[in-house]
Amino acid sequence: MPSQAERTFHVEHYELIVVGLGHAGCEAALAAARIGVSTLGITLKADRTALMSCNPAIGGTAKGHLVRELDALGGEMARAADQAGTHFVTLNASKGPAVRATRVLCDRDAYARVMQRTLASQPGLTLAEGEVARLLARDGRITGVELGDGRAFSARCVVVTTGTFLQALMHLGEQKSLGGRLGDAAATGLSTSLKALGFQLGRFKTGTPARLKRDSIDWSACEAQPGHPHPRPVSLRTPRSPFPLQPQLTCGVTFTNEETHRILRENLHRSPLYQGDIVGRGPRYCPSVEDKVVRFASRPRHTVFLEPEGPESDLVYPAGLSTSLPADVQLQFLRTLKGLERVEVARYGYAVEYDYAPPTQLKATLETRAVAGLFFAGQLNGTSGYEEAAFQGLVAGVNAALQVKGEEPLVLGRHEAHGAVLIDELVTRGVDEPFRMFTARSEHRLKLREGNAELRLREHGHRVGLVTGAEVEATRARKARIEAELERLERAGELAALRRPEVTYASRVPGSPLPPEDQEEVETEAKYAGYIAQAEAAWFRRAEATDTWRIPEGFRFQAVRGLSAEATERLEKARPQTVGQARRLPGLTPAAVGLLLVHLKRTGLFHVDPSAQRGAHG
Repeated sequence: MPSQAERTFHVEHYELIVVGLGHAGCEAALAAARIGVSTLGITLKADRTALMSCNPAIGGTAKGHLVRELDALGGEMARAADQAGTHFVTLNASKGPAVRATRVLCDRDAYARVMQRTLASQPGLTLAEGEVARLLARDGRITGVELGDGRAFSARCVVVTTGTFLQALMHLGEQKSLGGRLGDAAATGLSTSLKALGFQLGRFKTGTPARLKRDSIDWSACEAQPGHPHPRPVSLRTPRSPFPLQPQLTCGVTFTNEETHRILRENLHRSPLYQGDIVGRGPRYCPSVEDKVVRFASRPRHTVFLEPEGPESDLVYPAGLSTSLPADVQLQFLRTLKGLERVEVARYGYAVEYDYAPPTQLKATLETRAVAGLFFAGQLNGTSGYEEAAFQGLVAGVNAALQVKGEEPLVLGRHEAHGAVLIDELVTRGVDEPFRMFTARSEHRLKLREGNAELRLREHGHRVGLVTGAEVEATRARKARIEAELERLERAGELAALRRPEVTYASRVPGSPLPPEDQEEVETEAKYAGYIAQAEAAWFRRAEATDTWRIPEGFRFQAVRGLSAEATERLEKARPQTVGQARRLPGLTPAAVGLLLVHLKRTGLFHVDPSAQRGAHG
């Protein structure tokens, strides 16, 4: 039976609908339209599309890897960051290439304008304003959406990317107000609709610092932090010259001190976090400043990065000072920092609580298990960060579009991308706090570097229709050059010398005709080859050694701490007798097997059976 909305109102039809146009929604909508599917993107306010709600930066530790991978697959975030970038740095530059990461401070308004123009000019993509109040479904399959004003749209697939807006509540000291972001309303109806469709929802919290007036800061009293003098574009599609495209800015560094901490401790009773007004759990790796002084009480200071929000902007983002304390307390502690003694505040910091949907309710494609054709992406899945959201958005948009076209989905392996690790961890293990990606989460991290993202993933982007034939041929040519040079070096007996830490490719091959990026990749491959071989051999040895561990008859997999509901269900259904059998279960991740191993070892419940050892790989 058609719904009342479908009977009463004229229903416009699209093949795919994206709900929300934040960082996840932009990637989902663009990917679907570029694949050739008629797409509708719906947002509360068109002029708030792609807004950087918190820090005005793209990339960072592990996040830079996600942006490069997204770009290699045909996503848009890296290209927008290049066009809006005002300060480019490489984090962990003194460490190995596997953990080096690009971070781009952006002109906040320019980034949003760039992405909005890209969406508006994309063929096959229509944009609409409004609040989606209800998801329409029939016989276990999504059929469309209904807006709060009564309009309805039908579609074969729907991607929901609502960010922090579901039942959102903002906290500023004792003040509370509905809204998913300062200046924006909350989405109040969709949570009820999701629950009616059988989805479980939880509650998380995020926060943002005050915005400072630029001219009120004594920059001479702060440590100067210039960007890279000759930055390279992040995106493969950005021309190398002229670059950069925006005026480059210098950031500042200052620090909290004992007086700052005293004020924060004395006002904890006024923090909604400590009053118990905030029930949602926040990101452990990005705590509020009042939480820092409690959790890290022995630390005499915390670093604060002063980041201008654009060449023409009067606003400065003080990274590291997220808070929901009352305005008077914020001003008081801010003025204890060196360089901020006379600071003026344009907007005070606040916290946001919002509904999220535990991601174990999803398949690896990011399609929901309960409703066919319905996909979730971004902070709705319990993640934090623009980059994590964007990668999910692209994967959800691609897979929804491929489903419309009747083609095979895009499911990347953990050995292929950090983004694949991100999604695999979400859908199999779940989250108990806002999830942030780290390179350490990947067992193949030595191979998953920023510099080789193109080589790893561009073929996948071409297969789904986001990377052109000319682009993928350029990548194939680059891969061939690198492989040919490595083979030449091996024949010439040069690889052994190049593997020494102090030896560079440029010193061994002066005047090489290879482009700088290729030279770097040749050097990295040469130096890392041995480490990668050792790491993978050790991983297989560990797997081989533990494959023979017998799992006791009647073992309760529910007792394994941290195991997701899906992993528990798979194990309970299969009832493996050995760890080796468990490891080979379809869909059981290395992380889940690791939790099982830890539990068996800690409780002493395993034993090695010689007969199992002989047949462990049979």
